Amino acid sequence: MLAETDGTVPHGSDSSMRTSNINNNINRNSSILISKMEDVVIPFSSEVPCDNGQLMWWAFLASSMVTFFGGLFIILLWRTLKYLWTVCCQCNIKNKEAQKVNNPANNQAADRAPKGPDEKEEAPASEVGWMTSVKDWAGVMISAQTLTGRVLVVLVFALSIGALVIYFIDSSDPIETCKNFYNDFTLQIDMAFNVFFLLYFGLRFIAASDKLWFWLEVNSVVDFFTVPPVFVSVYLNRSWIGLRFLRALRLIQFSEILQFLNILKTSNSIKLVNLCSIFISTWLTAAGFIHLVENSGDPWENFQNSQSLSYWECVYLLMVTMSTVGYGDVYAKTTLGRLFMVFFILGGLAMFARYVPEIAALILNRKKYGGSYNSTRGRKHIVVCGHITLESVSNFLKDFLHKDRDDVNVEIVFLHNISPNLELEALFKRHFTQVEFYQGSVLNPHDLARVKIESADACLILANKYCADPDAEDASNIMRVISIKNYHPKIRIITQMLQYHNKAHLLNIPSWNWKEGDDAICLAELKAGFIAQSCLAQGLSTMLANLFSMRSFIEIEEDTWQKYYLEGVANEMYTEYLSSAFVVSLCFPFSKPTLKLLLIAIEFKSEQRESRFVYRIFLPVNSLIIENGRLVILSAKHFYWITFRAFFYCKACHDDITDPKRIKKCGCKRPKMSVYKRMKLACCFDCGRSEQDCSCMSGSVHSNMDTLQRAYPLSSVSVHDCATTLRAFEDEHPSTLSPKKKQRNGGMRNSPNCSPKMMSRHDPLLIPGNEQIENMDMNVKRYDSTGMFHWCPSKDIEKVILTRSEASMTVLSGHVVVCIFGDVTSALVGLRNLVMPLRASNFHYHELKPIVFVGSLDYLRREWETLHNFPKVSILPGTPLSRADLRAVNINLCDMCVILSANQNNIEDASLQDKECILASLNIKSMQFDDSIGVLQANSQGFTPPGMDRSSPDSSPVHGFVRQGSVTTGSNIPIITELVNDSNVQFLDQDDDDDPDTELYLTQPFACGTAFAVSVLDSLMSATYFNDNILTLIRTLVTGGATPELEALLAEENALRGGYSTPQTLANRDRCRVAQLALYDGPFADLGDGGCYGDLFCKALKTYNMLCFGIYRLRDAHLSTPSQCTKRYVITNPPYEFELVPTDLIFCLMQFDHNAGQSRTSLSHSSHSSHSSSKKSSSVHSIPHSSRQNRSSKTREARDKQKYVHLLVL
Repeated sequence: MLAETDGTVPHGSDSSMRTSNINNNINRNSSILISKMEDVVIPFSSEVPCDNGQLMWWAFLASSMVTFFGGLFIILLWRTLKYLWTVCCQCNIKNKEAQKVNNPANNQAADRAPKGPDEKEEAPASEVGWMTSVKDWAGVMISAQTLTGRVLVVLVFALSIGALVIYFIDSSDPIETCKNFYNDFTLQIDMAFNVFFLLYFGLRFIAASDKLWFWLEVNSVVDFFTVPPVFVSVYLNRSWIGLRFLRALRLIQFSEILQFLNILKTSNSIKLVNLCSIFISTWLTAAGFIHLVENSGDPWENFQNSQSLSYWECVYLLMVTMSTVGYGDVYAKTTLGRLFMVFFILGGLAMFARYVPEIAALILNRKKYGGSYNSTRGRKHIVVCGHITLESVSNFLKDFLHKDRDDVNVEIVFLHNISPNLELEALFKRHFTQVEFYQGSVLNPHDLARVKIESADACLILANKYCADPDAEDASNIMRVISIKNYHPKIRIITQMLQYHNKAHLLNIPSWNWKEGDDAICLAELKAGFIAQSCLAQGLSTMLANLFSMRSFIEIEEDTWQKYYLEGVANEMYTEYLSSAFVVSLCFPFSKPTLKLLLIAIEFKSEQRESRFVYRIFLPVNSLIIENGRLVILSAKHFYWITFRAFFYCKACHDDITDPKRIKKCGCKRPKMSVYKRMKLACCFDCGRSEQDCSCMSGSVHSNMDTLQRAYPLSSVSVHDCATTLRAFEDEHPSTLSPKKKQRNGGMRNSPNCSPKMMSRHDPLLIPGNEQIENMDMNVKRYDSTGMFHWCPSKDIEKVILTRSEASMTVLSGHVVVCIFGDVTSALVGLRNLVMPLRASNFHYHELKPIVFVGSLDYLRREWETLHNFPKVSILPGTPLSRADLRAVNINLCDMCVILSANQNNIEDASLQDKECILASLNIKSMQFDDSIGVLQANSQGFTPPGMDRSSPDSSPVHGFVRQGSVTTGSNIPIITELVNDSNVQFLDQDDDDDPDTELYLTQPFACGTAFAVSVLDSLMSATYFNDNILTLIRTLVTGGATPELEALLAEENALRGGYSTPQTLANRDRCRVAQLALYDGPFADLGDGGCYGDLFCKALKTYNMLCFGIYRLRDAHLSTPSQCTKRYVITNPPYEFELVPTDLIFCLMQFDHNAGQSRTSLSHSSHSSHSSSKKSSSVHSIPHSSRQNRSSKTREARDKQKYVHLLVL
């Protein structure tokens, strides 16, 4: 440079000479040159100068390409060398093995030669090298299994998003510009980020098992084209945006990051985030490429065709391109941009058409039935799950939100794993103020937390009554109970069960506690119990079903049978505390027409159930005393009637009120009466005198009251019989009672006022007559171990099978015929639940109705394991559709014919599910019978109440009523048919005009008690929630005495166990039962012809200790002209002034009669003991065919004198 400044540089051969001359001059004038250099400034710098007019994009791109292909070349070279080395080693090994095979002698000698001390055996396993350790350490560092790994992964993702944000900021600058590293803050941050990315890349490279595939990964390619250009930027003091947009591809891992942090847990949320991240990352990456090429131009055009587009304009361009809109306001001008758009539109359009609708669907579904329940302060909520369909939900809401329940301040939260259809969704919208639906499963704790199950008042589980596999449905509901109890053990659960034997599995759940309100509504048990009660008193199933269901009062002006039926349907059961006016005697207030209430049950506390109250049915006898404020179950038409007439009733203020609406709360104090006062008031009411004129109790009684109370304490918890106490006290102190009182209480057998029920409950040894000695025989087992049911030793099924000829030669009358449709593959219906109420121990043995099953023997063999311990059971193999089989069992002489089907769930068409039962019912009704076969005993037979002399016609309140004419058609046979589909009830009676859309309880067959459907039990779910004692009462009424102890026993042994007769077990027979009281003749005959129901109610209650609660009336009794129709319908709790007709049958409660079995004790039990040795059932007595015709009338006459009416176990 110095030479060039001095002058021109000569050329030719003199160059060397000139060079030497210059050197000499420099040496000579060195001091002069040094002094000159002090004045000259040489431009030198460590930084590379940056010229904005010069493009250096190739340097940035070359750094990335060299890094990528250089590394790829090294990996491939290493693999090639490794492969060659492996092949060579394998050849040497094979040569050595071949030599050993060729020289076996040398090998044996070498093996026998001793090894030197320096020679070491090969290790069985190679040690882990340092490379492997480093690789494992790197794998742990980058994995999300440890806290360090999760932090590192999240940090890398966050820094990648930060680098992308820096790219968005720099995209507003030119594509390539000069930037000083020391002065540009964003470049410094980007440099720090990329240093971290480089270190993380090294960890990933070390941990990778396959280096080649790692080098070709998307994240690696992103690092190759983003990290090296940053270092080039620092060196050249120049920034090139280039391929930094590739950092947007890191958004694809957003779903994985959220899963590592346990933010995404459901499949829908993971899928939604995946779709959104893929769509957005592809969109932003493509927009970055268009931004690069459009702002740079084509290289072959010398970058002259570029256009200025911002990054967000490119984002807009890509969106309108993917959506195929293409407004044309922004478009690509460069060839590279257009070429990229051609290929991108193919993939972008496909991605847009696939991802966007799926994202929209996930977002909409998530907002609709996702989320969590937000409880309202001061308002309870329940969770309903299980079988959620339009039918089940509509039936549940119709009863739960019934207007008779007044203001139901409870929100209903439905939880189901399937979204509702349009009809169910519309139902939810109609009740949106009280109903919410959430999609989820109770088996998932997360979903249970969403519906706030821990703060719910109860959880109700609905079952699919029409499923093909009842056991599988019960197993599903049991699993739901386990899941809910596992999440919150204290939650109250009410679940529906289909099969009775599956209830035992609930007892295995540790937190299941029926004392705390957990209940299982077994549909098979209750359905069979209702049908069994209809066998004892036809029409009772309809009456009970209407009592626990919420029915609106429908007023009809016309004088038809529907008018009186619907008035009774409006009655419902309620629970309320009694006022102090009832302390005197339950008979007094409830016999008054003012209250218009019907007592059903009284609360008492058992010693075995200390933590829960149990209800039993008591008759309000004249001398019954109850403690103040005791809880009872009553029947009335509205809840307000119960509140004001039972809880606020005051004898002093309301005794003279005739209008019950005027009974309001008064300000009278209600002092507690002493024991003596209470007993005397009850005694005075019993004898009909005032307290001042009554001489029943003398002063010595009051003086010895302490002794009396110690001997017979009046419990403050349980009900007590005052008459029993007075009689016991009279035996110990005969002078304390007046002669009149002694005479009245002396004749227990002929006195209508005696109470053997109360007496035997408190002291079983006071059982009158010789029956006590007979029952105390400890050598014979006549009842089960609980004393609730008749029992006999197990019998083989072959001993109870009757052929058609044997059944034809057998006198069968007053029996129950059960027609069952089923085969080997049918689900069991649980016939034990049907037989148990018919074999309750509060019937004497001779009162038990014989039971004859007609059906497939293969099916009955499967049910026989639960039936072999019940007496008087027979089987006729055949089909209920065969008239020959029906005539063989004397179906025209039966008390009830039950038609059941076990094949009802195997048909897809709902209208055909009841085809067999309907055909069998129509078949029986169309049968014709010869008059010589016999007269059907009317179901209006009467009975003799306890304490009355049966032999005296004047003292008996009831006599049998014989139907006019003989049974010549099957339409007069009492039948009850089980239906699955409610709409099929229209096919049972051809003479009715029931519409297919009419509700079941409004149809004639249901009102007459000839049809029963399991759907009527749906109301028990809401009834049990609002009143947990209703289910206990219903089970007591229909099952014949099933208790939790009996369920535990059946769960252990699956069969009843015989027990000896002890005072404790015999006391369990002392239960009320239902009878049908005839008004044709007897003491009530004067009331039967135009009398009032209220007068009959009071007379039966005060005189015979019978509680009337309904009427079973002929359908056409209201017509002025006689009718040949024998159909009857049910009237529940009619009003006081209701007019009676002579053909009415009255439902009434009666006490268990200990004296009824004395006249036939020896006969019944001799037959009982010999039952197991006879092939025939003890209920059938074979006679010669020749004498059958002569003895048929005699048998019917004996049955008229000895047989009670249909009795209902309570």
